[in-house]
Amino acid sequence: MRLKPLRPLHSGPLLGVLYLLLWLLLWPTSQPYWMLPYGMRFGALLLLPVRSWGWLLGAELIAAAGMTLHEGSPMGWSGYLLGDLPEPLVTAAGLWLLRRLNPHAGASLHNPQETARLLLAAILVVLSTTAVDMGLLTVIHTAAAEDALIHMLGNELLGGYLGVLLVVPVMVLLLRAPPDRHAMAGLALDGLQVMLPAMAILLLLSEQATSQPQFARALSLAPVLFFAFRHGWRGASLAMIVSSLGMTVMDQRLGHEPSAAGYLFLAVAGTGTLMLGSATDALRRSKLRVAEQNTHLAAVNRRLDQLARQLRAAARGNLQADENQRRHLAAELHDELGQNITAIQTHVKLAQARLQQVGMEDISTSINGILAHMRRALHRLLDDLRPAVLDEFGLLRALDEGPIRDLLNAAGISYHTELRGDPRLLDDDTRTTIYRLAQESATNAVKHARASEFRLRLRIGERHGSALALLDLRDNGIGLPERLPRGGRGLQGMRDRVTSLGGLFRLRPVPYGVHLRVLLRSSIESPVTNRNI
Repeated sequence: MRLKPLRPLHSGPLLGVLYLLLWLLLWPTSQPYWMLPYGMRFGALLLLPVRSWGWLLGAELIAAAGMTLHEGSPMGWSGYLLGDLPEPLVTAAGLWLLRRLNPHAGASLHNPQETARLLLAAILVVLSTTAVDMGLLTVIHTAAAEDALIHMLGNELLGGYLGVLLVVPVMVLLLRAPPDRHAMAGLALDGLQVMLPAMAILLLLSEQATSQPQFARALSLAPVLFFAFRHGWRGASLAMIVSSLGMTVMDQRLGHEPSAAGYLFLAVAGTGTLMLGSATDALRRSKLRVAEQNTHLAAVNRRLDQLARQLRAAARGNLQADENQRRHLAAELHDELGQNITAIQTHVKLAQARLQQVGMEDISTSINGILAHMRRALHRLLDDLRPAVLDEFGLLRALDEGPIRDLLNAAGISYHTELRGDPRLLDDDTRTTIYRLAQESATNAVKHARASEFRLRLRIGERHGSALALLDLRDNGIGLPERLPRGGRGLQGMRDRVTSLGGLFRLRPVPYGVHLRVLLRSSIESPVTNRNI
């Protein structure tokens, strides 16, 4: 469950009071290189509605005026007007322009691009306020040394950027992108297990090696890197502000003078770890999106596989129904038409003597010829409907010795076969499909290819609990035309048969002729010893 963002108050006066209290709370922490109130002003103007800016700036200016009166500024109200008033106004102008150009600025730090834009905006605004302050200081302190002014403004630039770097990410975390409860628990646990021991070790090293404070400061970066890798930009921002506060407290406790080099290192390290945290968050979200997409694609693939199985089952059912219908029609034609032809031949034979007596013997001969032609046509039709040779001889003998060889030999085409394996491993639909494919290919070779050779190779084996049949058919004819004629259903019918059984149909390119390779998979049947093969 994600924590709800802290919605800013809609009342301007209440916002002003809350901002005033926070500003007064952070003001005592200000140092030459470390301006947390500047970061709070930057974050408030960046994240809160523009309509509340008057109350925020008014509260800060009132607080600054009160502190001027309390501390007794030597320049009086002129120092206040030239020293304290311009900076908030310039910051507000810069952020107003930024929000006009990018309405979503500071909405989150979820990727390195957003973080880089925020930090670049901070640099530009801090440069603007520093440039204005430098101009005013030049006017006020005309006799001041140039080096002193540059040093002062360099400190202001570094302190303002560090204030933004430390405070604004925490404000974004609280107002725009709070972590969920699981992430909060992880942050708290790692804070107790990592950050507190790291701060204790840092304090011990600082006391033992007071002459090398930079070594301790560099070592303080280790827990920040850990939080950046583990918790993204949220962990980096929280760890950075805790580490920098710890270093500042230790410097004051041990009497170390604030060092521009040390705070510059802190600014560079903080920028790098914040960018690293943003990149880690972006990578983590990218991996999550990829995992979700993979899960979705896996579900879609399972659904597609299920639909494919259903389509194959439907196509196989249609193929079985077609074969059953062919078998039934072949039986009906054999029983009815075949018996009628036989009866006609019997009656003609009985009437042959009478026809000879009246000199009409040629009529009986003509009728017998017509009946013989009808019987041969009937046999071809029955073989097309249901190859009886497949039931009588079995698959291997039907391919090697059956009507396919007779058809090719009659057309003057040499027929070569290479048959391996046990057809009893295949189911009846697969055996019938293999024979139909060979029959259709041989018919095409006779009718269209003008081939002189036809080769058939069949290999049947077992792999991973299922039977496989590899059928290879080729001729040396003229090959296929560039555009197949309309109405031709030979190749398409063969492809449909293979697809209905879940097989693979491939028309391989060759310099001449036609080369087909078909792979069929079948559930293994128990071999029956008395079955023809």
